[in-house]
Amino acid sequence: MTAHTVTGTIAREAGPQDEDRLPPVHFAFRSWTWKEIAHLLINLPESMLGFVYVSTWLWAGAVLSITVVGLPLLAVGLMGARLLGRMERRRARALLGVRIDEPSPLPRDLRRKAGGGGFFGWLWTTLKDPVAWRSTLYSFIRLPWGVLTFAVTLVALFVAWPVLGHLARGLTNLDRAMVRGLLSPSSELERRIAELEQDRGVVVDTAAADLRRIERDLHDGAQARLVALAMGLGLAKEKLLEDPETAAKMVDEAHGEVKLALQELRDLARGIHPAILTDRGLDAALSSLAGRCTVPVKVAVDLPARPAPAIEGIAYFTVSELLQNISKHSRARTAGVELWRRGDRLMLQVRDDGQGGATTGSGSGLAGLAERLGSVDGVFVVDSPVGGPTVVTAELPWRDRTPE
Repeated sequence: MTAHTVTGTIAREAGPQDEDRLPPVHFAFRSWTWKEIAHLLINLPESMLGFVYVSTWLWAGAVLSITVVGLPLLAVGLMGARLLGRMERRRARALLGVRIDEPSPLPRDLRRKAGGGGFFGWLWTTLKDPVAWRSTLYSFIRLPWGVLTFAVTLVALFVAWPVLGHLARGLTNLDRAMVRGLLSPSSELERRIAELEQDRGVVVDTAAADLRRIERDLHDGAQARLVALAMGLGLAKEKLLEDPETAAKMVDEAHGEVKLALQELRDLARGIHPAILTDRGLDAALSSLAGRCTVPVKVAVDLPARPAPAIEGIAYFTVSELLQNISKHSRARTAGVELWRRGDRLMLQVRDDGQGGATTGSGSGLAGLAERLGSVDGVFVVDSPVGGPTVVTAELPWRDRTPE
């Protein structure tokens, strides 16, 4: 699940039972009843448009399926069917009060992975899109329904005026049922699979970036220093007999280089996975992080046991990056870190009394943290008004550590 990032007040979305709260029907029609009547009259031209479009591309795609353009034509037609479905959801929202979520778009990562990449990946993913096929079915069955509702509503406008409001309500309730049944988002399982595919892409990209960082640090840091050390020792070896004093100085310099290389390797290993976290857990590891922060940090860890190593590592590096942000940008005087368990969630909160104004906008470090937590079904919440204080709360799924 992608991480849920909250930076303000959350508005309640309308639920799936909106028609249960529709205003009652009146003989002196109110605006709501007129909207329902308008929807029924629009059904005919809309259903004719959808039926002609779907029939045309399906027939053309089937006839041309023996050629190289047949399947691509079907895929393009399905993309158009998705657009028709979106138009119908908007019409139902405006005239019928049906508020349903938009289906998830086809993820780019899913397109890339499903068919091996490129054009064929896009083609395969589009052809098996359940949202587009349900929209196609909706357009097919709507034509007879559109003819019926248009005719009945038009006749009732002239000869059955007293019952038109109740009739419109009954017919549009069937419309609402069709919209929910065929144009609602994919099943929760399908949506969850799409989200996990996207999250997997985030994890892969993050791991690749980390590997590139490690390679760069090794190449520019410890490796370069060790190369210089080897060259220095080689020169010292050549001067050992003819100029022992110079050779001794060079060996002394090489000894200093060895110490620096070892320190760089320790720092690099700490960035991959610190030994103190493996050996002593989050309490000691976070206290070590707090000691390196330029702002005084109070750490409080209240955990009944150690979580799984993967969750422990994510919590550690989340706190590490947040404390680095405090050191660099917050202008804070004090900060605090708290960890505790609540049910099946590991709760993490980092606060400071700095200048505030932190956001999860695109390109910020906090946006990257939100993506990483989302890849493991986590939640990331930022509360940072201008002037401070800043409070960042994160949730991670609790998984017990397996016995070694």
